[in-house]
Amino acid sequence: MTSSILPVSIIPESTPNPSSTRYAVNRKLLDGQGRDFPSKESAALSPLARELFLLPGVTGIYIGTDFVTVTTATSNAWALPPLVIQCIQSHINSGQNAVLSPADGPSEVAAETKPGWSPEATAIIRILENEIRPAVAMDGGDIVFNSYENGVLRLHLRGSCHSCPSSLVTLKNGIETRLRQDFPELKSVEAI
Repeated sequence: MTSSILPVSIIPESTPNPSSTRYAVNRKLLDGQGRDFPSKESAALSPLARELFLLPGVTGIYIGTDFVTVTTATSNAWALPPLVIQCIQSHINSGQNAVLSPADGPSEVAAETKPGWSPEATAIIRILENEIRPAVAMDGGDIVFNSYENGVLRLHLRGSCHSCPSSLVTLKNGIETRLRQDFPELKSVEAI
């Protein structure tokens, strides 16, 4: 009996950020939380991100567990999807890891392991993890908890969220509105 493996599928998807495209991949690219590479210099430990930054006009890469978001600053962004797909396909075929080391960015450790966080901060993180982050990932982005003090929640925006023109609307009308259902004392949600 022959075991069959599905061919690699990479599908470009639009995001709310007109400068970013999410590439859904039917393979696991990495374990754990996604990794953000907002510049070519930050991609030193990611063979996939390094290759993608060689493409013309690429300004940011976010690698999720089963997707890659590519942000561009070029007028010929329409020409990039075939090149990005080829780059991702080549990387998958190489057998290399997408990222060679843990994230260097904001802490992504579960709330339970952070001593000193208030019960409110812990509860907010659970809502972010279980409800909000999965929805944001569907648009090629990510948010990471930074702090919650005096009613102000601070989040890191990554991937397509980082430079998205509608990120303020997402923060205020989406995340803030949802969290105020459980935390009426919440004053604001801010990106840092």
